[in-house]
Amino acid sequence: MRIRLMVSQGCDEINLLHSEEPWVYKIRTLRIELRSLGATVMSARTWIVVAAILLGGIGGTLYHQYAVRRPQPWNAGAITATYVGTQLLEIDPSNARLQLSYELQNNTDTDYRLADGPGVVVMSRMVNDGGLSSQDDVRLAFPTFLPARQRVRATLNLPRQFKWPAKGDAALQNKLKDFINQRLSGIDGFVLFDQGDRCQIEFPRGWQPLELASAAD
Repeated sequence: MRIRLMVSQGCDEINLLHSEEPWVYKIRTLRIELRSLGATVMSARTWIVVAAILLGGIGGTLYHQYAVRRPQPWNAGAITATYVGTQLLEIDPSNARLQLSYELQNNTDTDYRLADGPGVVVMSRMVNDGGLSSQDDVRLAFPTFLPARQRVRATLNLPRQFKWPAKGDAALQNKLKDFINQRLSGIDGFVLFDQGDRCQIEFPRGWQPLELASAAD
């Protein structure tokens, strides 16, 4: 028996013009169903790959943001300070500057630069409760370079208004000592925070109250 097939160009449809055998149509139908099933499987795989890429990108972004924004703990042992001495300097007839000298020890294998700036904060540690106070104007006197495992001298400046006594004032020494005692009263030391390097430097109290001379002396 003769079967005449007519296939349209660019089309999967087959027109059976004459056939007495139904198996020919069933084979064609099965072939089309298998092709559709294969396209569905490939489409599902594509979506799974795209979803995995998107989820991976989102997860990586969130992890990166969390790791960057998570603050690092303060390193309080990298640089240690030892008290050396105190000086009182006259800025002008109405202002004085108290200078506290310390010896800094770099305990790390990395060079460290310390300079006054927006990222450096110096606070006073109070005697009564050990808390910190930012009411006092405390600054580094000059930039300091600390080589690895070396010691370097550093100075803290504490400016304050002070009417200087006349040079011939009999109570000059007592007035100067009293000013120093009042300026450091209630302070147990100072703490420097370098926000860029997350470095915390404790400047401990090493001074003692100055004794005032009595009138009999």
